[in-house]
Amino acid sequence: MSFLSMLYTFIISPLELLFEVVFTIANRIIGNAGLSIIFLSLAVNFLVLPLYKRADELQAEERDIQVKMAPMIKHIKSTFKGDERFMMLQEYYKINHYKPVYALKSTASLLLQIPFFIAAYNLLSGMQSLQGMQFGPIADLGKEDAMFMIGNFPVNILPILMTLINIVSGIIYTKGHPLKEKIQVYGLAAVFLVLLYRSPSGLVFYWLLNNVFSLVKNVFYKLKDPKKALNIVLAIAGAVILVLTLIRPDLDNRQKFLLAAGCILLALPLVSGLIKPGKKAEVKEYASDKGIFIAGAVFMAMLTGFLIPTTIINASSLEFIDATHLANPVLYIVNSMLLSFGSFVLWGGVFYFFMNSKMKSYFCKGIWALCGISILDYMLFGTKLGILSSTLQYENKPVFAVSEYVLNAVAVIAVAALFCFIYSKFRQIAKFVIIIGILTIFGIGSMSFVEIWGAYSWFQQFIAPASETPVLPFSTEGKNVVVVMLDRLTGPFLPYIFNEKPELKEKFDGFTYYPNTISYGPYTLFGAPALYGGYEYTPERINSRDTELLVDKHNEALKVMPVLFDENGFDVTVCDASFAGYSWIPDLTVFDAYPDIHNYNTSGRFNYFEDIDSSEEILNASIRTDEIRNRNFFVHSLMKVSPVLLQETIYNNGSYNSSFSGSAGAGLTGSDVFQTLYSRTSSYGYRFDFLQEYSVLNNLPNITAVNESSDDTFLMMCNETSHNACFLQEPDYVPSVYVDNSAYDTDMVSRYTVDGVTMDMTQIKQIGYYHVGMATYLKLGEWFDYLRENGVYDNTRIILVADHGEGLGQFGLTCRDQDMEFYLPILLVKDFDAHGFNVCEDFMTNGDTAVIATDGLIDDPINPFTQNPINSDAKAGTQTVFYSEYWSPSEHEGHTTFLPGSWYSLDGDPYDAENWKYLGDW
Repeated sequence: MSFLSMLYTFIISPLELLFEVVFTIANRIIGNAGLSIIFLSLAVNFLVLPLYKRADELQAEERDIQVKMAPMIKHIKSTFKGDERFMMLQEYYKINHYKPVYALKSTASLLLQIPFFIAAYNLLSGMQSLQGMQFGPIADLGKEDAMFMIGNFPVNILPILMTLINIVSGIIYTKGHPLKEKIQVYGLAAVFLVLLYRSPSGLVFYWLLNNVFSLVKNVFYKLKDPKKALNIVLAIAGAVILVLTLIRPDLDNRQKFLLAAGCILLALPLVSGLIKPGKKAEVKEYASDKGIFIAGAVFMAMLTGFLIPTTIINASSLEFIDATHLANPVLYIVNSMLLSFGSFVLWGGVFYFFMNSKMKSYFCKGIWALCGISILDYMLFGTKLGILSSTLQYENKPVFAVSEYVLNAVAVIAVAALFCFIYSKFRQIAKFVIIIGILTIFGIGSMSFVEIWGAYSWFQQFIAPASETPVLPFSTEGKNVVVVMLDRLTGPFLPYIFNEKPELKEKFDGFTYYPNTISYGPYTLFGAPALYGGYEYTPERINSRDTELLVDKHNEALKVMPVLFDENGFDVTVCDASFAGYSWIPDLTVFDAYPDIHNYNTSGRFNYFEDIDSSEEILNASIRTDEIRNRNFFVHSLMKVSPVLLQETIYNNGSYNSSFSGSAGAGLTGSDVFQTLYSRTSSYGYRFDFLQEYSVLNNLPNITAVNESSDDTFLMMCNETSHNACFLQEPDYVPSVYVDNSAYDTDMVSRYTVDGVTMDMTQIKQIGYYHVGMATYLKLGEWFDYLRENGVYDNTRIILVADHGEGLGQFGLTCRDQDMEFYLPILLVKDFDAHGFNVCEDFMTNGDTAVIATDGLIDDPINPFTQNPINSDAKAGTQTVFYSEYWSPSEHEGHTTFLPGSWYSLDGDPYDAENWKYLGDW
């Protein structure tokens, strides 16, 4: 990050972000890009009206003092020379309490326009959502208007009209002003004409509207009572918006409430004036405290730009490191801090500086109350929104009950009232509390910052150098054993997927499906150890070994099969050993003691777009993800400190009100690497973490090495394609930037009914997991075809198994309101020389994996670490499973047993809810 880019992020990016959010929300409600630009112009101009008003006052003050001093200055300059003239001028300035630097006041308005112009220019000139959008006579808001041509030269009417309006406004504004100011105004109009003549018409239209607003503002200033006229205009606008809001059928009650509240606020100034008509305002002293405002602004900047981002990243630092585009995740924090300090300290300070004493008092009290409200919302509300992806998207859209809205609103009002009281009565205490808050945030955030830096350093030292292209060896004459852990692939999906794609049965020739399979935990941390190491590693038995660290027991489970097969002469390869070293990116050093075991991390090693032809540039998804995170970490923080009534609006289905602008290449934008779902059949954008895993399955044939030898091989790998729910384009279930499955879904509704049982597919989450599950089977089918073509399918034993299922609520299988579909993973087994597709109703668990893998190949297999036999004896009788929301490895560092959770038992058919029993929490 260069100094200039940091400076841009600090000064310009806060304005650009504000413009983008306002435009996007307006466009979502209005549904017309041109009208949304009008709304954006009005909103921004009304927001900065106090700034320009104060700038005009400063300019007038400077003009008056210059007029007052001009005769004497002229006399001094004509009478004295050299040092004597300089000393006389300095003394005269001192008598009049004037300094030459005050001349900059006359340029205040111009200086304010520069950052606003740059922000609008960069946003609107690159905004993808304006491309191809028509508005009235403007054919395309994304291009210059070119109303007509003179030869090959386009005549753009909008810039010319903008300049004419600018000149008219300047004539009115500079009437009676010195020639110097008139030249400045007209010269600026000419500069904007040159700068914007070939710019996209959406940008020029926005700046034209700004000039119209400036013209109207200058006319307003000439009115007898401009304030009253403005209040009437605002009230009328509020009334119109309120009517349009109430008749809109596509807005939900929360949106209507927010819009109605905004309309009421627009009408309040007029109502307030009508209540006390003609009453002369009392002269009142307003006390402000610059120290409290600065401290409050710094507190908010530290909270939203430092503490919240560091907390998110530190929870799983390695998720935010991409091996193909190596960058320290602390840069996201730096960028977020620049945005937050630019927003609260710089621009908040600018507004504070330009306000009168009354408004400064309100600003001080407001920032103090905002600090309290933000901590309240962050600490107590919206704290259980589910798993957050590395692109800051929740698995499920945040939804709040009406009771949560009411409770949060009451709490916010109470805290605001309390803080206002403290500010009025105990201002020094308030300042002290804010300073303590800043120091606390700095301390907590700094510890997380250091840990993130350490995680990145560790990754550079131990992981990145070992990330060579993986090779998966297969022997044509020996025995090949393959165990593929498909994270979160739900077992009950399989009959429905094969019902839709019956051709998959041919690709899965020789496999046996075990529908009555359970896992021992709802998340990888609890469900994977038994899969890898056998029944010694169920949560219950792991906890019983309470003198050993959890991470050591987890690593031991991961090594059971690889070491056992290695000791029995197999060529062993391990890919993406789940949470090895309790690290999100598996720590390959856990296998250092076994030099014959080849191990790789495949996630993120391949670019899905590499083989897609493009006339321009190949999409670099990693850079796109950086852009998204740099923007959205701060916006996500704003969401977390906002009242819950606003959080859904800020979150905006995970897009955080992005306008799809950015450094687009090949027609693709910076937002394409996160997916926005519009309905149960359509979406826009890709899901980056899905593509990282899907591209591995897509490349399995490329990294498979078939050797004409009699060597035996063992492959154990994990893949998370089925873990990251997203929408794919049917019927092929492939990634697509635009997904529209409406026609196919209508034609294929019967696919969700098998043997008279209809699987619930009414929720977006259910559909997303079905899609990625289907994509997983389709890609594995292609790989199996490749193995057949190369003569290594029949002599290969393949075990497809998941660490757990997912709570999708599709079969009504609950125990004490807990969805037991969490415990229904896939188990598919193809033995050597097996044919046909079979279903076996035997009760199984994913703890049988090691038993199945070694069957007939290793006599009386023994766990190489505990020396206990590997068998399925523990499967007999009642099974005990574990549920906990503490699913992150980092939460269990230094622990010997899992953090407390809920325990359940199963005795009998796992699809019968009566067979599941709640045992208690411990």
